[in-house]
Amino acid sequence: MWCHRLSHLQSRLQDLLRGRVTRWALQQSNFKSLFPLAIYWHHTASKSLNCVWQQHEDHFELQYANNVMRFDYVWLRDHCRSASCYNSKTHQRSLDTASVDLCIQPQTIHLDETTLFFTWPDGHVTRYDLDWLMKNSYEGQKQKVIQPRILWNAEIYQQAQVPAVDFQTFLETKEGLKNFLQNFLLYGIAFVENVPPTQKHTEKLAERISLIRETIYGRMWFFTSDFSRGDTAYTKLALDRHTDTTYFQEPCGIQVFHCLKHEGTGGRTLLVDGFYAAEQVLQKAPEEFELLSKVPLKHEYIENVGECQNHMIGVGPVLNIYPWNKELYLIRYNNYDRAVINTVPYDVVHRWYTAHRTLTRELRRPENEFWVKLKPGKVLFIDNWRVLHGRESFTGYRQLCGCYLTRDDVLNTARLLGLQA
Repeated sequence: MWCHRLSHLQSRLQDLLRGRVTRWALQQSNFKSLFPLAIYWHHTASKSLNCVWQQHEDHFELQYANNVMRFDYVWLRDHCRSASCYNSKTHQRSLDTASVDLCIQPQTIHLDETTLFFTWPDGHVTRYDLDWLMKNSYEGQKQKVIQPRILWNAEIYQQAQVPAVDFQTFLETKEGLKNFLQNFLLYGIAFVENVPPTQKHTEKLAERISLIRETIYGRMWFFTSDFSRGDTAYTKLALDRHTDTTYFQEPCGIQVFHCLKHEGTGGRTLLVDGFYAAEQVLQKAPEEFELLSKVPLKHEYIENVGECQNHMIGVGPVLNIYPWNKELYLIRYNNYDRAVINTVPYDVVHRWYTAHRTLTRELRRPENEFWVKLKPGKVLFIDNWRVLHGRESFTGYRQLCGCYLTRDDVLNTARLLGLQA
């Protein structure tokens, strides 16, 4: 194809040199047709915008605000926000994407102040604000995080002196709810104080920010160390750090704990920021971080106690990241419930064990352990996709209630309050 084009160009240039094209014709013809579109840069009239763009045969390249962005022409046509292509009231696409020609190219492109105009072969015009394109480009997203966070170990969290929110303030004011959610999003844990120590008030608290997720454990769970379920949590034994419901295809997003009564000793709750530990692995052994983010594992829960008959299997890597910006969004870590490793070839297994050992070492560093004694009236919310929890063994009678919340609804509440989530 390129040989044919070069031959064509050579012929056209020879015609020009021989005088076969008049001076008037040369001025009126589109001289750019002699060369590939990719070599022409178009500058804006306003230098303050610092914007230039280039039309390639298969994509549009834009340099704006110190960013270089590339857009496929089908993408540009598909994301048109005109009234015929996009319903601004429902925020839904009206355009049938499958009807767009995969070889489509704009006939003309021009910039008016901060708006780019693309005119398509059928005459339809698409308008894009430069800032919108920068915000929604792949290159722009690579530089952003979906959810800002503060990674912590015990010292960092204690020095931050993150305040708990009062029960009534949490229920009755937007400011109290927003402050709570802001702390929760940043640290992955948050506390509400002065809650009446009943299951009813704990449920009311949870429903303030989310729908309660009903699972095999019910809607609101209420348990003691009576081994009524086939789970170590229903004993007085110590529990090592872990995330819950790793055996679900989608692990529960948020966990709520309220200790209603404890007549005995021990039983402190252990909290570890899994993202902080994973960041240490990334800095010290990036190849092991990558392995933990790619190798899929099975987690399994088998229960045969009374009427509780369950067999759950969840599949996924220990570390889950967004592929475009490598942002960690979920850690699936539970040594109790990890199933037989039969999804990994033999020549990868040993390297995975090495990587898993590195992560475990970081998770078990004493400086990363934040211990808290849960007491009646103090409710703990945990981001189960980020923060691992455990407990020390205890004596006496200990009664807890709590629930799981749907992650989507918690994040929805946060966004409606103007938070980035």
